[in-house]
Amino acid sequence: MKLTTKGRYAVTAMLDLALHGDQGPVSLADISARQEISLSYLEQLFSRLRRQKLVTSIRGPGGGYRLGRPASDVFIAEVVDAVSESLDTTRCGNKGDCQNGEKCLTHHLWSDLSDQIHQFLSEISLGDLMNKREILQVADRQSRRHSGTGSETINTERLSDQAPV
Repeated sequence: MKLTTKGRYAVTAMLDLALHGDQGPVSLADISARQEISLSYLEQLFSRLRRQKLVTSIRGPGGGYRLGRPASDVFIAEVVDAVSESLDTTRCGNKGDCQNGEKCLTHHLWSDLSDQIHQFLSEISLGDLMNKREILQVADRQSRRHSGTGSETINTERLSDQAPV
């Protein structure tokens, strides 16, 4: 299974938003700079995320985006699903026509794997990821680099010694 750029970038951008959202609305330009994702690509992704109410937009000066609900209630599978990303590992797109119009010998194996992956991502929230030491360290480094002054940092009080997800 290969999660494409669309799903990866959507999750990355949503995690960035969750990590920086306590400071007010987050602009897509800031996410773009920190994560090195094209601004136009983020605009496309956030349009889809907004339609699914995973984010809300705030217009005007100082505007940007906020999570549509608490980070602990936003699950990774929802983010991937919102951008129409397929987590399907079958060759046929789970249509069951992988071999001359019929299911191939291993169709059920790959279909079950797709279900397991989706279930796994359904159990991980942005809040879970925000509490991972490794993620907070990377986010802090990105914030320092992005601000240019080294003064903007991530709140690391929520650091956890839990095993990485």
